[in-house]
Amino acid sequence: MTASPPQKGASPAAIDQAVDAILAEASLAEKVGMMSGHGVFKAFAETRVWGAVPYRAGSGVERLGVEPLWFTDGPRGVARGRSTCFPCTMARGASFDPDLENRIGQIMGVEARAQDCTLSGAVCINLLRHPAWGRAQETYGEDPWHLGVMGAALGTGIQAHNVIATVKHFALNSMENARFTVDVRIDERTLHEVYLPHFKHCLDAGVASVMSAYNKMNGEYCGQHRELLTDILRGEWRFDGFVHSDWVRGVYKLYGASAGLDIENPEPLVWGDKLVAAVETGAVEPHVIDTACRRILRTQYRFACAEDPLPEYTSDLVACEAHRAVALEAAEKSAVLLENDGTLPFERDRVRRLAVLGRLAALENTGDNGSSRVRAPHVVTALEGLRACLGEDAILTGDESDLDAAGKAAAEADAIVVVVGYTAEDEGEYIPGDMSLGQDDAPEHLPEELKRRPKGRPHAIGGDRLDLGLRAEQVALIEAAASAGKPLVVVIVAGSAVLVESWRERAGAILQTFYAGMEGGVALARLLFGDVSPSGKLPFTVARRPEDYPFFDRDAKAIEYGYWHGYAKFDREGLEPRYPFGHGLSYTRFAYRAAAARVLGDRIEAVVTVRNEGNRAADEVVQCYIAPPGRDAERPAKMLRGFHRVHLAPGESKVVRLSVPLATLRWRDPVTHGWKLESGEHRVLLGGSSATLRETAVVL
Repeated sequence: MTASPPQKGASPAAIDQAVDAILAEASLAEKVGMMSGHGVFKAFAETRVWGAVPYRAGSGVERLGVEPLWFTDGPRGVARGRSTCFPCTMARGASFDPDLENRIGQIMGVEARAQDCTLSGAVCINLLRHPAWGRAQETYGEDPWHLGVMGAALGTGIQAHNVIATVKHFALNSMENARFTVDVRIDERTLHEVYLPHFKHCLDAGVASVMSAYNKMNGEYCGQHRELLTDILRGEWRFDGFVHSDWVRGVYKLYGASAGLDIENPEPLVWGDKLVAAVETGAVEPHVIDTACRRILRTQYRFACAEDPLPEYTSDLVACEAHRAVALEAAEKSAVLLENDGTLPFERDRVRRLAVLGRLAALENTGDNGSSRVRAPHVVTALEGLRACLGEDAILTGDESDLDAAGKAAAEADAIVVVVGYTAEDEGEYIPGDMSLGQDDAPEHLPEELKRRPKGRPHAIGGDRLDLGLRAEQVALIEAAASAGKPLVVVIVAGSAVLVESWRERAGAILQTFYAGMEGGVALARLLFGDVSPSGKLPFTVARRPEDYPFFDRDAKAIEYGYWHGYAKFDREGLEPRYPFGHGLSYTRFAYRAAAARVLGDRIEAVVTVRNEGNRAADEVVQCYIAPPGRDAERPAKMLRGFHRVHLAPGESKVVRLSVPLATLRWRDPVTHGWKLESGEHRVLLGGSSATLRETAVVL
């Protein structure tokens, strides 16, 4: 039989038959060629822009008609062309809205297809261990259950349009500056209960590929870690998709192929001819190559042969009006109102002149400038959004560079908005001054295209934060604005938690908008003036002191990831956060009553009634936590295991039902290496944040 790719509508059996025929006819060199990306460095050398053209990221045999996988990054949108730029992932985590996240995924799938991409790296679900992590903005938060639900929603949305989604970075990639070299030391319980469940959640939902991490785990690099890639991923979890490396420094040794890595990206820097030679000399068994190629091709053709939801994917779909409307919706639902003494919402008839202060108010600030960068066709800044809302003449401006002028603007205004926080200079993917990807000494295999210094960037940007608070000049600006004695709102732009202790009492309201995407300025105006009520909830814990978080050293060679972090650590140590996980205020009031729970088969069914007791329509996020007995092993005082976003008109009540699979309550026994479910009373906690909960119980 002559090998040829399967066609649209092919059955699984027909796909398997075609894949077998391709592998029977392909040469060893062609097979190994499918196990790496190609052409990325050449494209970068020509454009000096990462992602200017699709990445060829594995597969592809021209002689046999096999197309490559064409990769685009994320997760703020398709990192290519002039795509829709959504709020950063952490912002969307604050929405606690998996239905919205699935719609965003579908849009990413459409825009990827319209720009000739078939593989997306948008699903980043690494756990937020510490708020200093530079790439915190690319993930959803600190809780494994929340990460899994949101990541699965995005991934399945992307795949609805037959773009393969990849979940990343597998695993333990919760530091940035030291990501290439750090050795993460971790025990079995912590690994399986804290740092892996969200990956399994996404894969169980159908996400079809995995990207390995740069860092080591217990002495071995993740991209060539047999325990991670074979024993856990393929053995325990039964994952049948493919695994590809992170870019450039994702694998170091040929045995990575035998360990379970299928594709080295973005070029054959380690494998290529050396892997061919290793097979020919018997150092690597031929079945390793065939197995990897079969996983790649089966996954590729399962999507390529499926019927497309749209008849065609045209360029006019990219950043179209409907997609921009979803970006606006996401920005509105993501904003978290941390504090409010009645300052918000502003009343238009009382706020005729508004002082908008801070350098960031006029800056197009959508997040880091690394691999996740989206070059949107436009970005509405905070200043532009408020000018469009109130009119040019109603806005007074000032910034940190001239506190006297800023104070004068504040004094002349009816109300004040100060925009503070961070930019890609302060946090994000670490981008060094040269393109050696964070290395002091570039590896021998790094091409000259990456060693050359690009013009215009004399210093490194991004990376892990050096401070958890605001810059001194931003605090001084808040103080100058507060001195005017007018209603003052502080807007925080950041990828994760910002400590507020030194200035919070000077502000009437504090609103965290994160990096709010291309429509962020429009959303801000609508939120401040009450066109929509804030409804976001914190996907992380905001401490009062930096030392309340786990130990963090951005330059660490080795670090221990312990079991306790986030709200579980605060509960265990009796620490009072400034703002608890799940916290977020509204322009209305919600009351909870009639909480109840029961065991039905293999799950707990919880129910609670929520009532809007105010005079504004608004959304509430109902959260369900489970408190296990903790007799067999020490467990968190409570664990998030469900959430549901509900819209309520003034005076309206709704019954909210949440289902918790019993399997998600198990703990990992390091003696038997299996999972155990404790018997006894499990408390079920329901409410609008982790700190305001109504309690009921079930007995298992």
